[in-house]
Amino acid sequence: MTNNNESNHKQFYIATANLLNFANPNRLYYPNAPAYSNHEYEHKLRGITDLLSKAHADIIAVQEVWDSEALIALAVSLGFKPEHVVIPLASNDSASPYTQGKGAQNTPAVGIISRFAHLESRLLEDILPKAIINIPDIGPYQRFNRPPLVLRVDAFGQPITIITAHLKSKRAFFLRDEAGNLLEDMDDPNIRIRAKLRSLCMRAAEAASIRLSIIDRLQHTREPLILLGDMNDVTESVTTQLMTETGEVNYDKSMRDVALFDAARIQARYGWMKDVAYTHIYQGMPEVIDQLFVSEEFLPDSKFSLGQVERVDYFNDHLKWDYADRVIDHGIIRAKIKLHN
Repeated sequence: MTNNNESNHKQFYIATANLLNFANPNRLYYPNAPAYSNHEYEHKLRGITDLLSKAHADIIAVQEVWDSEALIALAVSLGFKPEHVVIPLASNDSASPYTQGKGAQNTPAVGIISRFAHLESRLLEDILPKAIINIPDIGPYQRFNRPPLVLRVDAFGQPITIITAHLKSKRAFFLRDEAGNLLEDMDDPNIRIRAKLRSLCMRAAEAASIRLSIIDRLQHTREPLILLGDMNDVTESVTTQLMTETGEVNYDKSMRDVALFDAARIQARYGWMKDVAYTHIYQGMPEVIDQLFVSEEFLPDSKFSLGQVERVDYFNDHLKWDYADRVIDHGIIRAKIKLHN
């Protein structure tokens, strides 16, 4: 007979957090953004540490990071080791083939911190051929703006694939020349609509390509997968559902094999939390755009169940603070996952 200590042992917390341009001090990351002073950097590091320490996460997916050194400092302050950090596109290692040690360039990177042993790590850099579409006035969209990161870990002997993504935002994408100068009138409402259409098309292509990678990982396998990150749209949006296809299960039960399920909807303790869940405030309205999805292996009623989502929590009180006091502008979503013995 299994004792309670043993039965409670195989559980972990996994979280996702957008770190709002987390960069090394005295380093320009955007041409129009001032570098952090040492004092500002330390303030941001302490602030993020305070927020994330309350989550007690064993795996943390992060977005908007410019420097691996900054992320390692955060990981260490949370009790992780430097080798627990994976963020190739923000590397400060001069031997990095991606960055030559300069950190992320032009756009921030996604990363994962994991206490569990790393079995495999790779980036999804290219939009897969079946997901390539033409962006209005630009042409084929063939590469991710912020490549998702795939990390396969060993959690108590169970391999689990973690994918973190930061999809294209809803912000209008205006045409610019090679020097970055605007080529369009941002105040023209007709042009603005076209610029928003470009962003939507980019996000759709990214979502579709991630979906194709997920199907390749899940089809006819029994190894679980977790997708989490800043999806830049709500759970029921077309682009988010393009990645997960949760609704397809209602019509075809065999789709369970490759569908993903919103952890907040399937949690064992689903209740009042659904009424206070939000991770971002967009144009004055709270919404959930940072999400966490799991594969069929974490459905308690599946014959292939390897565990379940015990509960999902949203850490978002800091979004009520004055903007100047916020070290990050997204809420943190965390899931407690318990594996069967």
